[in-house]
Amino acid sequence: MSSIVKFAALSVAATLAAACAVCHAQAWPSKPIRMLVGFPPGGPTDVIARLVSEKVAAQVGGRFVIDNRPGAAGNIAVEILAKANPDGHTLLYSSNAIALSPGLYAKLGYDPLKDLAPVTEIGSGCLIFVVHPSLPATSVQEFIDYAKARPGQLNYASSGTGTSTHLASVLFSQRTGIQTQHIPYKGTAPSLVDMIAGRTQFLMGAVNTAVPHVRDGRLRALAVTGAKRVQSLPELRTLEESGLPGFIVTTWQGLFAPAGTPAAVLARINVEFAKAVHSPELKPRLEQQDMQPTAPGVSAFAAMYRAELVKWTKVARDAGLKAE
Repeated sequence: MSSIVKFAALSVAATLAAACAVCHAQAWPSKPIRMLVGFPPGGPTDVIARLVSEKVAAQVGGRFVIDNRPGAAGNIAVEILAKANPDGHTLLYSSNAIALSPGLYAKLGYDPLKDLAPVTEIGSGCLIFVVHPSLPATSVQEFIDYAKARPGQLNYASSGTGTSTHLASVLFSQRTGIQTQHIPYKGTAPSLVDMIAGRTQFLMGAVNTAVPHVRDGRLRALAVTGAKRVQSLPELRTLEESGLPGFIVTTWQGLFAPAGTPAAVLARINVEFAKAVHSPELKPRLEQQDMQPTAPGVSAFAAMYRAELVKWTKVARDAGLKAE
């Protein structure tokens, strides 16, 4: 076969492949979409996943089936995604735990760089630092002083080992020099139950689920971890304003597909989710959850995800954190 014929054959093959990808993208969705969520129903990740999925379903005339698979800081759901058919009909809605836990687990059932296809970030927010009302501390500095006088006696809750609620508390303890004990839970809801019951003393938790308990007096809020105050409690200071310059921990939620999903399909899904989160109907509802809608392009989100992996893996290893 001559080089000209070979070139022509390759060109035709490439054209057909591209055309096929476009057809797949245009056909998406061709069946119900399975949306994996690595946390229990009712938690902040699950709540937003359902809101956004409902809006996208209406846009594309499809149907999303939410499949909650809690456990191992969301890794169970990620493992399921990694083994799924890469056709755009199995997706993962994740908190930023997906960028945190690889630094803690010696063994994962997936490769975070090779087995996942980042689609887009849905939005970003921060955490809220709350304590049980039985503690006499009414400010961040008072809490630090109280904890230093009781080394190893204070327990903090988290929504699971390797989540942002875990690592934010680790960094806070290290930064302030206090000694505390970690009590992990399987999700936000059970961690709040024990906080309210007084079994744990503090928590860096999700804003939208903690604020109602702050307002009714069952929890006391001391600060938020973001660079600016939150809409739901505008009078509440940030940790930076409370005497910890540079202490900023942001949270985000994002969408992932299995590696190997055609680029055109990823682009189509990205467009639909971006349209949804910035829609007049959904944008204010996300903001009410103290989440700022973002929805960057596929390549921008992929780069951000890789940077987050590097950052939090270093944090975990420097702290000597490990999870089984």
